[in-house]
Amino acid sequence: MTSRTLTFSVRPRGKPLHKLPEDLSLSSTSTSSDLYTQLASSSGTSIHRLRITKGSDGSFIPNTSSLPVSDTGLRDGSSIYVKDLGPQISWRLVFILEYLGPLLIHPLLYVLLPNPPSFLQTLSCTLITLHFLKREIETLFLHRFSSATMPLLNLFKNSAHYWLLAGLNIAFWTYRSSAPAAGDSNPWITWPSVALYIIGELGNLNTHVVLRSLRSTGGNERGIPHGFGFGLVTCPNYMFETLAWIGICGVTWSLASVLFAALAVAQMGVWAQKKEVRYRREFGRKYQKKRSVMLPGVW
Repeated sequence: MTSRTLTFSVRPRGKPLHKLPEDLSLSSTSTSSDLYTQLASSSGTSIHRLRITKGSDGSFIPNTSSLPVSDTGLRDGSSIYVKDLGPQISWRLVFILEYLGPLLIHPLLYVLLPNPPSFLQTLSCTLITLHFLKREIETLFLHRFSSATMPLLNLFKNSAHYWLLAGLNIAFWTYRSSAPAAGDSNPWITWPSVALYIIGELGNLNTHVVLRSLRSTGGNERGIPHGFGFGLVTCPNYMFETLAWIGICGVTWSLASVLFAALAVAQMGVWAQKKEVRYRREFGRKYQKKRSVMLPGVW
């Protein structure tokens, strides 16, 4: 393929970027990643703060080394718009901070109990703490993120969901002396709930291992996942997460746990539907369409 020089007209979208060039020239064999790198260098801005769209139709140009500039639809003389997304924070750090709330709050309120804890309260603290400890370990050593960062301001909204709803709210209503969990355990409910929790956590972990294998370190490529659970639903990790929280609800006997679980399931369902649409669009006939995205026969 013969290389030629493409020159683009650069325009700011929203708040102007300091030192943003009016024009930018690249080789036709360059990738969209090169486009981001050169604009970040010219404007003195972190590459993660930039969002580039085409002037012709406003479509987003992703930052990837696998997409040649010539395949984006840009031509010599095309206009591109560059937006400053503001201060960013890495997704890995976001997850760590989100899960840290309930991981600290539950043991803390448990040890502050004025009366000796019941068996169910001890079991509740154990299961919830292990759940979020597992999430922290997966974040540090297992997950590979398709996006490097997100806007810093979103951290507070995301963290509130976990620190307040999964942390303070569940802990307050579970470890009180008048809480249902302070009473006697019903083994016909407690142990099936623990079994659901274990199945959910192990199934969720297995799904995350499969998803990790589809992406190289630092890459953003996608693949079609196969394995346990993927023949039933689009996102078995969400299915197993739901099972784990049903188990937690059966142990805590707390409406606060039900509230958090219901909100989590609703959000995961939305994500699962979007992923099914993306799989169908990206892989076409290679992908086996799913009737259910998260819960077999239900959703």
